[in-house]
Amino acid sequence: MASESESLADPSGPTASDRENFHLCGPSHLTTVDWKDPVHRRSVAACLVQGVYVLERDRQEKREGSQALAPPWWKSFDFQLHTQLIDDADSCVFGAIYQLNSTNSDGNDSAPRYVIAFRGTITKGDAFTRDLELDIHIVRNGLHQTSRFEIGIQAVRHIVATYGSSNVWLTGHSLGAAMALLAGKNMAKMGVFLEAFLFNPPFFSAPIESIQDKKVKHGIRFAGSVITAGLAFAMKSNQTTNHTGSTFVALSAWLPCLFVNPADHICSEYIGYFEHRKQMEDIGAGAIERLATQHSIGGLLLNAMGKQSEEPLHLIPSANLTVNVTRHETSMMLMAFISGGDPICCWIQRLTTIDDCISFICN
Repeated sequence: MASESESLADPSGPTASDRENFHLCGPSHLTTVDWKDPVHRRSVAACLVQGVYVLERDRQEKREGSQALAPPWWKSFDFQLHTQLIDDADSCVFGAIYQLNSTNSDGNDSAPRYVIAFRGTITKGDAFTRDLELDIHIVRNGLHQTSRFEIGIQAVRHIVATYGSSNVWLTGHSLGAAMALLAGKNMAKMGVFLEAFLFNPPFFSAPIESIQDKKVKHGIRFAGSVITAGLAFAMKSNQTTNHTGSTFVALSAWLPCLFVNPADHICSEYIGYFEHRKQMEDIGAGAIERLATQHSIGGLLLNAMGKQSEEPLHLIPSANLTVNVTRHETSMMLMAFISGGDPICCWIQRLTTIDDCISFICN
């Protein structure tokens, strides 16, 4: 899973400690936030995630008081740290709840009141072992069974129950994006639709998106859709399958914002996942794809054998998908390509205008 602390190694670029310093790598030009501007919203959300990374690094390096590097990542946008989310297994900081000062949120429906942010994997210090364990749980569709996620979802539920669901944001990067996505899906199933900003959310499947030949790529996806839809149709009387379909439909009104990099194999399959659905509609096979996209072949095979399967994390019916199209233009993006990860810094600093991205709504 992409990490923030080790995903870049360019000697000519900023060092890991530089990237933790807001005044060196933060969007210092963003002195006034327009909460209706999608670029501003994205940049602030990314900075708040970076704040969680640096909170944990401050803890590891024992940086306190004036030596701490984390506070500018939220204070620069007039947020205050409401709560740190601590993992019960290793006492590391994996998330944070931020509160926007009321003077900036009053009368502005686009501004968040609370933001719940989750970091991704950190490869330094004592957090790595636990983070790697969580990464494995994501691959196995078992993130919901972990104590870290339970702490996270309880925090989300508490904020919503105490302060209401309006103007509450979820955000995260990589592993943290998976946490935020799962929390958002759980809330959406209860009819609570939270704004979500998910940077490089993991999508584990065969790396079809890396195939250069578009006809071959489409052929493989088409065959997969037909097989998946056929299995789902054959098992339509299966209660688990029907339940999966009904929960998938319940998520349709939720529109999380996904930010992905085509060069990052961890998240790039989201591009093909949504593009293929449109292609299937265009050739008159939309019904097949609408059924196929609700299921995974692995889950259907487990159900056929009488075993319980978990809903794959990446299956969502709708999204506002933003694709980073500047991945080769800077050393930071190049190193992200080499490492297979897209650092949260790239979403904070390098993408300063909407022209750096292709953004479209998939529903």
